[in-house]
Amino acid sequence: MLYRSLGNSGLDVSILGFGAMRLPLQNVSGSPATGYDPNAPIDEEEATKMIEYAIEKGVNYFDSAYMYHGGKSELTLGRALKPHRDRVMISTKLPVVLVNGPEDFDRFLDEQLKKLDTGFVDVYLLHGLSRESWSKVRDFGVLQFLDRAVADGRVRCAGFSFHDDAKVFTEIVDAYDWKLCQIQYNYYDEHSQAGKEGLLYAASKGLGVVIMEPIRGGMLAEPVPDQVRAIWDTAPVKRTPAEWALRWVWNHGEVSTVLSGMSTMAQVVENIRIADDGRLGSLSASELSLVDSVKRTYGAMVTVGCTACSYCMPCPSGVNIPMMFSAYNNLSVFPHKTEMTLALYNMFLKPEQRASACTECGECEEKCPQHIEIRDQLKKVHEALFRPDRQANR
Repeated sequence: MLYRSLGNSGLDVSILGFGAMRLPLQNVSGSPATGYDPNAPIDEEEATKMIEYAIEKGVNYFDSAYMYHGGKSELTLGRALKPHRDRVMISTKLPVVLVNGPEDFDRFLDEQLKKLDTGFVDVYLLHGLSRESWSKVRDFGVLQFLDRAVADGRVRCAGFSFHDDAKVFTEIVDAYDWKLCQIQYNYYDEHSQAGKEGLLYAASKGLGVVIMEPIRGGMLAEPVPDQVRAIWDTAPVKRTPAEWALRWVWNHGEVSTVLSGMSTMAQVVENIRIADDGRLGSLSASELSLVDSVKRTYGAMVTVGCTACSYCMPCPSGVNIPMMFSAYNNLSVFPHKTEMTLALYNMFLKPEQRASACTECGECEEKCPQHIEIRDQLKKVHEALFRPDRQANR
């Protein structure tokens, strides 16, 4: 296993991290099993075997969160890592969406330490920060809470995970002496959310950078469209689409570790094999050009030409316009992941973030550099993605 520095934290981290959001499940039809159903019990025996195999092969970074698997991920991870606590780093996250006041900070952390059966976590992240959630917890005094938690030994390194635009990301980076951040980054989303701009900025400030969704939730893995397959087949060195995606992320020296939410032992074995070659600069100029060609091919398949520049944001009604168009485009670009796209729209987004919340004020269209007819397109988004029987936020 290869290791890199976690920014200026003084810690060395395996370049492959084990994400505990998609652990194997019991009694799930289909293969492979995935961890998207919060009501399905975790197959703890299989999960433990996977975790122990990863540790044996040198993986030392394990990532969970309060809400993963309906609150059960931390319990499973804590039991599996207990015999190996001195060899691993545990990362988990404060559920900022559930915080209603300053008193919740200590309550959640102490509950998580108990579930993980440990006296401290190596990494504690504010989960999924956006402009709105950051403002809320900042005003509640979350930075003072983090100071206390680090001082009393419950937290070793403080950081945040992120889902918003690069401007908000920069503001958060500058607001505190963070040790690390966690961002979505892959060759398809190189300039989405924090993107490459955020990656470079965080690294310049000495933060460790943890990457999530390197394969875009499996969308960049098999199966791939025929026109993409034709490009990969021209490569002198044959790799799977997932391997190309992971290697592309590891090719960035600013990246500390890459998380993979693995659901099967086969995925663990394969990702560890790929990680053995995940060295900085290991892809040639011609190979990087090949990845760019794949990216352009995917881009030509989109329905709406949104570049996720976020100039249209914030929406006065709360609609997450770039996310709406990303989800809509996923239907045509990644049809094999339609169920995942529908789950995101119907179960994990607040009603005000969905396309249906658009009041047609037109403010977004005045700002859009691509001149997209946003109001009309949002109607099409909702028509394509809305499923009345899947609503979690009724």
